[in-house]
Amino acid sequence: MIITRTPFRMSFFGGGTDIESFFREHGGAVLSTSFDKYCYVTVRHLPRFFDYTSELSYQTTERVSNIDDIRHPAIRNAMKMLNMHEIRLTYEADLPARSGLGTSSSFAVGMLNAFYALEGTYADKKKLADDAIYLERNLCNEAGGWQDQVAASFGGFNRINFNPDGTYEVFPLIIHPDRKKQLNDNLVMFFTGFTRLSSDMQKANALGYIEKIAQLKEMKSLVDEAERVLTDKYCSLDEFGRLLDHTWRLKRQTGGAITTDGIDLLYKKGVEAGALGGKLLGAGGGGFLVFYVQPEKKVAVREALKDLLYVPFKFDNSGTRVIHYTPESYIPKEEEE
Repeated sequence: MIITRTPFRMSFFGGGTDIESFFREHGGAVLSTSFDKYCYVTVRHLPRFFDYTSELSYQTTERVSNIDDIRHPAIRNAMKMLNMHEIRLTYEADLPARSGLGTSSSFAVGMLNAFYALEGTYADKKKLADDAIYLERNLCNEAGGWQDQVAASFGGFNRINFNPDGTYEVFPLIIHPDRKKQLNDNLVMFFTGFTRLSSDMQKANALGYIEKIAQLKEMKSLVDEAERVLTDKYCSLDEFGRLLDHTWRLKRQTGGAITTDGIDLLYKKGVEAGALGGKLLGAGGGGFLVFYVQPEKKVAVREALKDLLYVPFKFDNSGTRVIHYTPESYIPKEEEE
């Protein structure tokens, strides 16, 4: 039996520039962190006592005898990709799916990590990220960028550059621990209650793409500014909050599905109560709102948004991990016969 734990990610700057059609021409960069909310994937070989050969439990339970009959596209394609058979897989998570925190990619990374471990194969963080990108973007043909898979696999507070040649580089940000803790303390997160499929949002936001190039270029440049704020000990961290507001206003111009009247009202309430800035996490349409709030304004902001679920969190550095490993003796059925 294998159990993997994979963190969710919080993207601050550069979202949208990690989409291949953009960075292949202009280059891309994002600033993001993983944090202490996780998904767990448990995988083992299914004993041969049943009239089905694989059992998959996530929001629903599937029991199939043919991999092609699996409805979940990521599981079906991952099992084919790695030649997995007779699998019992269970998915659990600290946060809801379709909520803007890269949940589907964290699941993909954690599942692949578990599959490799079940086969007794070590896969490093880059291989897991690369395989998850290929799984979601090519095999499943889901719209979206590359940052979620990289962030879930590597973990930590990073700048991730996406290069025109199709490569990427992960640069951990060097932030003094006290400064990093202050940033964590000044960020507050709320669940809007709305969920949506990220790939659907990406498809909707892709309309009129040419007109959005200028905004995406500016969003990429904000990664440099935000990195400077975080790493320069003489710069006020409050600038990070103001940059969040700037990038949110830019992002609203890059797609009609980014926000709704309800989300705009919630954001306005947070800012009017004292938040310096914030953003909706993910591709848009719902999920989680994060705000940068000075300590003396926190009570007012939480009161203004008291109808939303407040979600405390801490930054995480671990990336995807195998947290339980019990090797199994498995002989493919055709070899037994």
